[in-house]
Amino acid sequence: MACNPSGSTEKKGNKENEFQYVSERFEDKKVLRYTVPGFEDLSLKEKKLLYYLSQAAISGRDIIWDQNYKHNLTIRRTLEAIIQDAKGIDGEEWNAFIDYAKEVWFANGIHHHYSYDKFQPKFSKEFFADLVRMANEENLPLMEGEGPDELLERLTPILFDPSVAAKKVNKATGIDHVKESAVNFYEGVTEEEVKAFYAEMKKGNEVNPVSYGLNSKLVKENGKIVEKVWKIDGMYGAAIQEVVKWLEKAITVAENEKQKTALELLVKYYKSGDLADFDAYNIAWVQDVESNIDVINGFIEVYNDPIGYKGSFESVVSFRDPEASKRIEAISKEAQWFEDNSPLVEEHKKKNVKGVSARVINVVMESGDASPATPIGINLPNSNWIRKDHGSKSVNLANIVSAYDEAAKQGGGFLEEFVHDQEVIENTKKHGELADKLHTDMHEVIGHASGQINPGIGEPKETMKEYASTMEEGRADLVALYYMIDPKLVELGLMESIDVGKAAYDDYLRNGLMTQLTRIKPGDQIEEDHMRNRAMVSYWCLEKGKDDNVVEMKKIDGKTYVVINDYEKLQELFGQLLREVQRIKSEGDYEAAKELVETYGVNVDPELHAEVLERYEKLNSAPYSGFIQPRLVAVEQDGEITDVKLEVPENFKDQMLYYAKKYSFLPNYN
Repeated sequence: MACNPSGSTEKKGNKENEFQYVSERFEDKKVLRYTVPGFEDLSLKEKKLLYYLSQAAISGRDIIWDQNYKHNLTIRRTLEAIIQDAKGIDGEEWNAFIDYAKEVWFANGIHHHYSYDKFQPKFSKEFFADLVRMANEENLPLMEGEGPDELLERLTPILFDPSVAAKKVNKATGIDHVKESAVNFYEGVTEEEVKAFYAEMKKGNEVNPVSYGLNSKLVKENGKIVEKVWKIDGMYGAAIQEVVKWLEKAITVAENEKQKTALELLVKYYKSGDLADFDAYNIAWVQDVESNIDVINGFIEVYNDPIGYKGSFESVVSFRDPEASKRIEAISKEAQWFEDNSPLVEEHKKKNVKGVSARVINVVMESGDASPATPIGINLPNSNWIRKDHGSKSVNLANIVSAYDEAAKQGGGFLEEFVHDQEVIENTKKHGELADKLHTDMHEVIGHASGQINPGIGEPKETMKEYASTMEEGRADLVALYYMIDPKLVELGLMESIDVGKAAYDDYLRNGLMTQLTRIKPGDQIEEDHMRNRAMVSYWCLEKGKDDNVVEMKKIDGKTYVVINDYEKLQELFGQLLREVQRIKSEGDYEAAKELVETYGVNVDPELHAEVLERYEKLNSAPYSGFIQPRLVAVEQDGEITDVKLEVPENFKDQMLYYAKKYSFLPNYN
């Protein structure tokens, strides 16, 4: 599970030369940079390993584009051809075109990375046609026998007709989620057919089932449903071949035998496409807890699949921050205590929490579904039986979190706009940064590792269906929230007082009830899983705590504020909801999950929404952030790498054009 945020890398003493975290802003997005502290202190062997793993990461970037929508690569290459060939063009429409291209780059496709809505160009069809005809035909992604006019005929309705591929992921009730979603995981099949296909596969009722469907596209050919497996000699083979090439180089400089074994198993999986090989890799990866350097690489998270089978390509390359890891390791060591003392009913608790390995990491490279928009915490693997029998790894992405914090300091005014109580403002300023980190740590390390499914109950993607991810993220949040004002965290030395936990409560409820609405267009419902879970938790607590006035939405001078009147009773409410959410998951109670999410996690009050958007607009901020990735450059002498330099690009557009030139391995259509 991945959880979202709400040159030299050293800072200079001279303010004029300080590291610039904010690169640029367009539409509703900011593009940031991050530093990589500790990179220069690594050995040459470690730097070489990071270089090879980073090359493997970025070599797979085309895959996520094609997964997100089958026409994305053609559209991206058309935009890039225009920008590369453009000379002397300016004006309002050209600026709108450049912003559109940046939005597409940011989202790895033509749909918003968070709302899943298709971007609507703010330039005309005629202007787009002129740009395409102006571009060098050799650079355009033309099919055989095509010219610019045929390309325009193909792309114009996709870009400009709102009804074509309107949603990347559509989770509305009462629809065929497969047919109504633009993602390129299915073709010619219905939701019912997909579920029946994988139910038939699973008839053996194995104790340790593989993640059926995780690494394939399901299509109907000649009336028969078949899987197109993503492997070195299958679909996406050209990109996977490059990924494997760099992974095999990484194996030659592995830190130890456990890391080497894990990388070898990952390569084996990419070659075979066999999900049993992926499970073997995950087990080996979980068991490697000594290595300084680590990598996530593969088809991992299923958020982009409306019915939760298909994994999106992503990679995160990192190394351990040993000092910062002490905090998260202290939590990991107490995993069994947290499980034993949770408010879950006894039969839903794990009697033996296995191997929750936790660390704080500094990211060196992110790719695919993890870039430009990145998680701030990750807990893997997602397979329930591997987590139960072999454990999991949890990480907090320290330098990413730090970059968010530093960039936020350049803004200002958000807290004062949405908080009326000066005492809450001061407590948030004092403890908010640590509260965010602790909540993320608890969410990943304890939250995702907690609870168990009753014997004989299927996987959550089968029982919870379209609500599986929302329920899992809500459960992990609730575990973290329940313990955030527990004296145990003070006893462990993780915070000086429960005031840190109170800052976490204030931030969470304020976000879930109000401020996350800045990410939604007027008239829309909440659709993204993390946003749904925050709204579900917050509005459930608001309603259930009404009699005791635990939380209230208070109008002061015409503005709405979230006010927590009783933190201890709020903790009790978190515990009650946690117990119910775990019961729903443990028993596979789909109808209860549906009622909970649809009642509390989906609907938006239009009057409150309009107020929040109006207040937010005055702050001149952007609700979404993503990152330019550092560039690792190998220094060679006589064919041998003698050093690896880390550079931080200045410009988002230039990085995307560089990637297009060097890391485009897939054909326009796959």
